[in-house]
Amino acid sequence: MFILRRWWQRHGVAIALGGLTLSAAWMLRQTQGAVIMEAYQFVASPFQTGPTQEERLTDARILELQQKLVELESENQKLQELLGYFKEQKQQGILAPITGRSNDQWWQHVTLGRGSKDGIKQSDIVMGTGGLVGRVVSVSPNTSRVLLISDATSQVGVVVSRGRHMGFIRGQGSNRAVMQFFDKVPDVRRGDAVTTSSVSLKFPSGLPVGRIESVALDKSPAPEAIIELTAPISHLEWVMVLPK
Repeated sequence: MFILRRWWQRHGVAIALGGLTLSAAWMLRQTQGAVIMEAYQFVASPFQTGPTQEERLTDARILELQQKLVELESENQKLQELLGYFKEQKQQGILAPITGRSNDQWWQHVTLGRGSKDGIKQSDIVMGTGGLVGRVVSVSPNTSRVLLISDATSQVGVVVSRGRHMGFIRGQGSNRAVMQFFDKVPDVRRGDAVTTSSVSLKFPSGLPVGRIESVALDKSPAPEAIIELTAPISHLEWVMVLPK
C-alpha cells in the first residue's frame, strides 16, 4: 500500500493530465472544434471591432430588401409611363408583361404572359410607350407570341405625316428600320414622323412607328429612309395589346 501511494504521488499528476488530454482530444473530434470556436468567440468578443455573423446576415438581408424595393419602384414607374401614354392616346387594351425573349431572337419575337384567357387574339396589335411594337402571331390560353416590327420578315405599310408620302418599312434587327417609298422623289426630311398608313393590311392607320433619321433619294429601285423606331423595343418589359 505504501509503495502504491508513493508511485501515485510520483506519476498521478502525469496520468491525470494525460487523461484530460485524451478527453479533450475526443471531445474536439466529436464536435469538430466547435467548443474551442465558441470559447474563442466568447473570450474575444469584447475585443472584436468588426460586425458579428448575425449582424452580417442582417445587413445582407437589408441590402436584398433595398434592391427589391428599387426594382419594384422602377417597374412601377415603367407601368405608370405606359398607362399614362395610352391614357393620353385615349386607347384601352390588355396590359401584358414580357415573359420570354431569347438572345438569338431578341429583335424577332417576344412572349407575353397573357393569352386567350385574358382576351388576346391572333393578329391583335401590340403597342409600347412611344409606338407600335408588333402583332400577335400565335396564342395559347396563358401566353401569346408577338412578331416584332424590328424583325426582317415584318413589313408594315406606313406614311410620312408631313407630305403624306407612303411606303413600307422592313425591320433591320435593331431599333432602326428601312422605309422604301412608293414615290420617286418624296418630299421628306430628317425628323418627320412616320405612322401606319390607311392601306396597311395588318395594322390600323395612324399608329406611331418612328421618325426619319436619314434619307437616300438615289437608292434603286426606289428612294429609302432610315427610320428610328419610337417604341423601346430593345428593352421591353410591359406592352399594351389592342384589338385589330
